[in-house]
Amino acid sequence: MTNDIDKPSDEAAGHETTERTNAPPKGERIAKLLARAGVGSRRAVERMIEAGMVKRDGILITTPATLISSVDGITVDGMIVKPAEPTKIWKYHKPAGRMTTYYDPEGRPTIFQALPSNMPRVLSVGRLDLNTEGLLLLTNDGELSRWLELPATGWLRTYKVRCHGYFDREKVDEIRKGVTIEDVKYRGVKININENREQSNIWLTIGIKEGKNREVRKLLEYIGLQVTRLIRLSFGPFELGEMKRGDIQEVSLKDMQFHCADFFKDKGIMEVPALTEDVKPRQNKTKSGWAKAKPKVNARRANKKRTDPKRDEAKKNIPFKTRKPARKK
Repeated sequence: MTNDIDKPSDEAAGHETTERTNAPPKGERIAKLLARAGVGSRRAVERMIEAGMVKRDGILITTPATLISSVDGITVDGMIVKPAEPTKIWKYHKPAGRMTTYYDPEGRPTIFQALPSNMPRVLSVGRLDLNTEGLLLLTNDGELSRWLELPATGWLRTYKVRCHGYFDREKVDEIRKGVTIEDVKYRGVKININENREQSNIWLTIGIKEGKNREVRKLLEYIGLQVTRLIRLSFGPFELGEMKRGDIQEVSLKDMQFHCADFFKDKGIMEVPALTEDVKPRQNKTKSGWAKAKPKVNARRANKKRTDPKRDEAKKNIPFKTRKPARKK
């Protein structure tokens, strides 16, 4: 004889099965976690998965929609993926003659070969071509790298350029407003150029917000100038400053969180500190200059005249003198 009390009813069993089926899957998309671990951007990770480079416990991962809760057991091209480290940004003064890539099929030197041996695996924020020098941002967070590259971030990238040739003034106005060149649409740029100069070699500064392939060179070629030297001075709030070629500097945690607050506030990676934490109240200082009243030269004597009682009594004893009438002609 069976005990019906110990047996779950069919209805209860069905309800339990439904709960298990409708339970939300745990974990995050593998491309997102690998990007955070510095393997590459999400798109780069998706391409790695398509190429059959990503495995989990030796089993090939075939879709970027795979959900994982950690990178334990994940390998990329046979290399073990380490857990994500705290997000960091570095400023690097890229010299001309180095490629912004991990591997160059032509064997040309890369920026990553020149980095210090104690540097973690990092990604470049965008690229600078072989002959371009100046500021290049590096980060160990693939998601942050992608966010910094997006035109939607709205950061201006400023370049100092040496050019050869004679420019067309009307076309300069065109690139300031935005122009289409060879079916590629470019946004308006900020360009500071001395339009009164007639020399064939000039220096100018130009600011762009997109960073399309060889954008600065193509825009300047459009107005009639050939670039002979191209130096990036700034990327948004980060500036090259006095850094020498090959120098690398880590951006402080405070500056990184301040300038990238929009990225961190919804990620839960770290807590963004109050931006007014170290702000000191402004003190009102008296300004010195022509607007300030000058003190009298003999202030002590003037003050004594006002407070001397004998002088006041002497004034009382002086008889009042009337004005003499004018002589009749």
